Amino acid sequence: MQWSGGNESNDVEEGSSSGGGRGLFFGGGILGLIGAAIYLFTGINPSQLFNSSGNNSQQINTVPGGGQESRDKQFARVIFEGTTVVWDSLFHTMGRTYTHPILHLYTDAVDAAGCGYTTSATGPFYCPANQRVYLDLSFFDELQNKFSAPGESAWAYVIAHEVGHHIQNLLGVSAKMDEARQNLSETAYNKLSVKLELQADFYAGVWAHYEALNHHNNIVIERADIDSALTAAHQIGDDRLQQKYQGRVSPDSFTHGTSAQRMYWFKKGYDTGDINQGNTFTTSEHF
Repeated sequence: MQWSGGNESNDVEEGSSSGGGRGLFFGGGILGLIGAAIYLFTGINPSQLFNSSGNNSQQINTVPGGGQESRDKQFARVIFEGTTVVWDSLFHTMGRTYTHPILHLYTDAVDAAGCGYTTSATGPFYCPANQRVYLDLSFFDELQNKFSAPGESAWAYVIAHEVGHHIQNLLGVSAKMDEARQNLSETAYNKLSVKLELQADFYAGVWAHYEALNHHNNIVIERADIDSALTAAHQIGDDRLQQKYQGRVSPDSFTHGTSAQRMYWFKKGYDTGDINQGNTFTTSEHF
């Protein structure tokens, strides 16, 4: 994947928090492990059920320091800017204005105002209350070492997926999910959650489609990069994670979709580039 020379987003802030609010807690043993694993790609931070106050962060316009961390920050900023360029254009074609999200980089733990206190074990997440994507850069290493999904293309997929949840927020999908949460059983809500996540995968594929086509922000995506992103989608499917961490598969507890579903919807977004073909809530396609 080529990205050197791309513009770095200014819609980025950095900061961590050592306390405040209540965070997501996974119990010990195998249930704790599978809980953390399943929510690695959560679109809405589970700890948003608990309110918190305060936001220890500051806007940043440069990448400080050197070494791998500096390069990872630069990469994240370039990819994030690439998603902004693509979605700016797509929203313009829809006669709408794309409200830019903020990428919040943190280390170890963060107090996401409006979505609660959480640790990096939760993985990347989007907070609709403050329109921020939260990312601990150490997750890139976890993708490679724990989930066998190496490469910058897999990293880009992570960022584009979370931005996909921002698209859902702007289009009113997140609000409908909040309403549904109040009236559905856990099993029924999980089914909706799967569709939410698959749509975010689809939107990530749409971004990759236009990036590969037009090389926005000097980002060049080739077929090998799409294969790498598909590998990442496969590795974090609910069925694969459950089998790996608890030795059995429980479809009623799926929240993000199977490996096959996640790959399917990412690839559909990439192949079509048509945002109108990503309504996972009404289609029976691949369910």
